[in-house]
Amino acid sequence: MNSPHPETVCVEAGGHRTAGEPVSPAVHLSTTYHHGGDYEYIREASPTIEAFERAIGSLEGGHAVAFSSGMAASSAVLDGLSSGARVLAPTVVYKGVRELLADRASLGALDVSITDQTETESAIAAIVDVELVWAETPNNPLIGITDLPALASAAHKRGARLAVDATLATPLLQRSLDLGADFVVHSATKYLAGHSDSLLGVVVTADEASARTLTERRAMTGGVPGPFEVFLGLRGIRTLALRVERSQENAAELARRLAGHPAVSRVRYPGLADDPGHELAASQMSGFGSMIAFEVAAGAEAAEAVCGGVKRIANATSLGGVESLIERRGRYREEQGVVPANLIRFSVGCEHVDDLWADLEQALDAYGHPSKDAA
Repeated sequence: MNSPHPETVCVEAGGHRTAGEPVSPAVHLSTTYHHGGDYEYIREASPTIEAFERAIGSLEGGHAVAFSSGMAASSAVLDGLSSGARVLAPTVVYKGVRELLADRASLGALDVSITDQTETESAIAAIVDVELVWAETPNNPLIGITDLPALASAAHKRGARLAVDATLATPLLQRSLDLGADFVVHSATKYLAGHSDSLLGVVVTADEASARTLTERRAMTGGVPGPFEVFLGLRGIRTLALRVERSQENAAELARRLAGHPAVSRVRYPGLADDPGHELAASQMSGFGSMIAFEVAAGAEAAEAVCGGVKRIANATSLGGVESLIERRGRYREEQGVVPANLIRFSVGCEHVDDLWADLEQALDAYGHPSKDAA
């Protein structure tokens, strides 16, 4: 039988094909097991965690190790570096990772350098005496695109490894290991789980020995996910393909409509033909995703008012759930000076596109213009 398509892998995630076994995966809540079997203690392994890992590993084409959060997953990769190792990180990266790298650098654990990885030639030139290149594509929150094959090739030639945070892409839209990544990191809290109700992370690697090392590190540091959270993650994966398809369709249409609204000065979405990352995204992704960033022409206060003025879309942080979320990213200290103050990050959900547009349009009309904002 031929290998199944990713959509089928999603639906079959964690399930059984044995007579008498449940169709839906079970949740194993026990923390400890009788001696003599395959499991002893949940910090080391459990059947529920392993079912989740098999599902993600199948989607990414590698060996997955689950963690209690995306930050725990990111930390596990960085913890595998030698003391004082040089890490090349992108200018635009998830703010939690930016803080983590800054903290490790302040302690002397890592030597961190920063470069704009959407500029391929300068990013490659910066790979000098580097142990790890940390990339994020599409990046958060500017939705910029990094040339992964070029970055991976240059990193490997210079003795470095490449870790890619592919949370915004999901395994369905970007197979980062196939593009040259050594590690793929996901905040599984987002699209993989998909319902804004479970905190999870995962690292995937093509190298089985690296996966074993990550599993051992997880056991030592205690970054193990809870069984119920993993069970919810497995449930989310079973609808991942449907959710990505619907939200991506919505995002493409909303990006076009936003680009034509007079209160919007710029839309950042790689699905738009004039987006700087359009051609690159088309070459290394199978879709453009469900994340949009747009800038309100009237400034930061107007952008904040637009976020507060929506009625159906939630004005909240995070992304990747079935519901649409919107927020002005400049409200966070860590984003100031990195992203435009008037930028709004928009995680497009699975609602009807016309309902989402009606809500956005009324908020932009009411608060997105200088005269309305001042009033």
